[in-house]
Amino acid sequence: MAYHAGMYTVVVLALPDVIAFDLATPVETFGRVRLPDGRPGYRVLVAGPDDVVDAGPVRLAVSEQLDALDRADLVVVPGRNNPLRPSPPSVLAALRAAATRGTRVASICVGAFTLAEAGLLDNMRATTHWLAAEHLAHQHPSIQVDPDVLYIDNGSILTSAGAASGLDLCLHVIHTDYGAAVAADAARLAVAPLHRAGGQAQYILRNRPTLRTSVLEPVLAWIETNAHRALTLADLAAAANLSTRTLTRRFAVETGQSPMQWVAGVRIRHAQELLETTDYTIDRIASQTGFTTTSNFRAQFQEVVGTTPGAYRTTFRL
Repeated sequence: MAYHAGMYTVVVLALPDVIAFDLATPVETFGRVRLPDGRPGYRVLVAGPDDVVDAGPVRLAVSEQLDALDRADLVVVPGRNNPLRPSPPSVLAALRAAATRGTRVASICVGAFTLAEAGLLDNMRATTHWLAAEHLAHQHPSIQVDPDVLYIDNGSILTSAGAASGLDLCLHVIHTDYGAAVAADAARLAVAPLHRAGGQAQYILRNRPTLRTSVLEPVLAWIETNAHRALTLADLAAAANLSTRTLTRRFAVETGQSPMQWVAGVRIRHAQELLETTDYTIDRIASQTGFTTTSNFRAQFQEVVGTTPGAYRTTFRL
C-alpha cells in the first residue's frame, strides 16, 4: 500500500463534557503509530472551541482552536457524557466545512450525536453505543441507526459504538491508511486484537428488565421469572390477562418485538449472566435458561450476540 505523502493529521475534537476515555483512545492509538522506517504515521492535535474543557472529574487544556480542522486529514469526535447537550454552533459549522472539503470525520460512541446534529449522518447508515441508539434514531429519523455493529465506514464519514469499539475503528483507519503490518503493530501496542470486523455484534444485554410500560410491565416481570419454562404465546397472554392478539400488538408497539422474540432475548440475557458468573456446562445453561436443545441455544446465541457461548465466556468471565 502506498503511504500518504508526508504524514496524516488527526484532529480530535474536545467539546465541553467530553468523555475522557473517548478522547484518549484516538490520541493514544494514532499517536503511537510508527511506520517501518520509524517515522510517525500521524500528527495528532486536540482542538476545541474553548481553551479548557470539563471531562467528567477532570479538566483538560486544549492546545488548538477549531481552525485546526482546516488542516486535518481525519477529524475524530468523541462522545460527551450528556450527548443530548447542544453543540456550539461554531463546532457544527467547522464539522460541516471539514466534511464538505472531503475530510474524513469519525465519531466514537455517542459522538455520533454531534455528527447528526451537524447533519453529517442524514440518509446514512450509522452506529453508536447500543444504549443510546434508540435516542439517536428517534431524534434523527433520517439516519439508519444500526445498534448491532462495532463500527461503520461510509468512506468519508465513520461511526463507532461504545468504549472499546473506538479502538476498533482507529485500528481500521490505520489499516486503511498504511496496511496490515502497521495496523498490527499498533494493535500490539494497544494490547488489542487487530481485526474485529465492523459488522461484529456489540455485546448487548438483550431485553433488560428495566423497560417500564403501563400495559406490559407485569408480564415482563413474569417473563423474568418464568423464561426457563417451555412457554407459549397463550401462556404469556394468560399471564398478561390479555388476548393473544392484543398482547402481540402491545409488544409490537412498546418493544418492537413479538412476545416470543422478547422471551428469547430474556433467555439469551440469562445465559450471558450464567456464562459470566458460573462454571456450568453449555448443556446445563441451555437447559436452565429454557432452550429446547443445546444446538438450538448455540444457534440463537450466535445469531443474537454475534459470537459463540464459549467465546463469550472467555471474554466476559468474571
